[in-house]
Amino acid sequence: MDRRQFLKSGVGLGGMVLASQLIKASQGILGASPTAHVALVRTTDRTWGVNHAINLLGAEPFHGKDIFIKPNFNSADTPPGSTHNDTLAALIRKLNAMGAGPLTIGDRSGMGNTREVMEKKRAFTLAKELGARAVVLDELPSDNWGTIKQPDAHWQRGFALPRLVRSAGGIVQTCCLKTHRFGGHFTLTLKNSVGLAAKRVPGDPYNYMSELHESPNQRRMIAEINAAYKPELVLLDGVEAFVTGGPESGKLVNANVILAGTDRIAIDAVGVAILRYFGTTPEVAHGAIFDQEQIARAVQLNIGVRSPHQIELITDDRDSAEFAKSIRAILDGSPF
Repeated sequence: MDRRQFLKSGVGLGGMVLASQLIKASQGILGASPTAHVALVRTTDRTWGVNHAINLLGAEPFHGKDIFIKPNFNSADTPPGSTHNDTLAALIRKLNAMGAGPLTIGDRSGMGNTREVMEKKRAFTLAKELGARAVVLDELPSDNWGTIKQPDAHWQRGFALPRLVRSAGGIVQTCCLKTHRFGGHFTLTLKNSVGLAAKRVPGDPYNYMSELHESPNQRRMIAEINAAYKPELVLLDGVEAFVTGGPESGKLVNANVILAGTDRIAIDAVGVAILRYFGTTPEVAHGAIFDQEQIARAVQLNIGVRSPHQIELITDDRDSAEFAKSIRAILDGSPF
């Protein structure tokens, strides 16, 4: 019996009733073949939740890989306006425990000067204390940027990503749970990738982010950035969430959930379902989750799963399992 079979068996979880709840919550439609596992942990303790979600996912060791960590430092606003320092610290410690090599934390802020945002978030101090380094992406020289051009993309000139990110042994992303009132509709893991792309490359006046935010194809363009890389691990901190407004402020709810996975479409689909569970904006609440433009374009680009029935929610306690049942129903199209 492997770890996942053990969890589903109910051994150590209180017997067959809970086992049945876990199976129904995680598998959805009978006969579906899930291809993306998302660990779901209900908690208010970020440090414990980060560790438990990654353990529950069964993430592979990193065996000395140099890892680039992408937090949400779009602004320095209180979480979920930005990544909580407890979440980032727990993630760094966990990666070290999993055998990761040199760790680099980096971002480009969209609402404020990146260095100032990272200083307010104590990113440089935290990195030093935990043996990592922190990098301000928009201070990188021009020769550290490469332009990505994709067939049939909606970017007029492509978009620019740092070479240090693309050459990393692995990328780990940690995002927040919130809506986005400036055209993204929601900002989870797909939208968090925008912080990897340049606003301007030094020596070139072209403003890539103005193009993004002024385009009617903004949500499709968000997905297209994600086709340029594949993360080793994605962690979503949903202990607190903005169900309206965002990205820096909004209507706050205590969602008390942490997700871990490797498939960005799966994480975003589950995140949207959680936003719907708590009541959210018309843009996020309307229609099938996989018809949301960020997700639909990501599916077209083969970034991850193609339907909600390929998502398996993994839990190992009663509270998480009951919540997962509700989220599973929303994923599968049931109104809440």
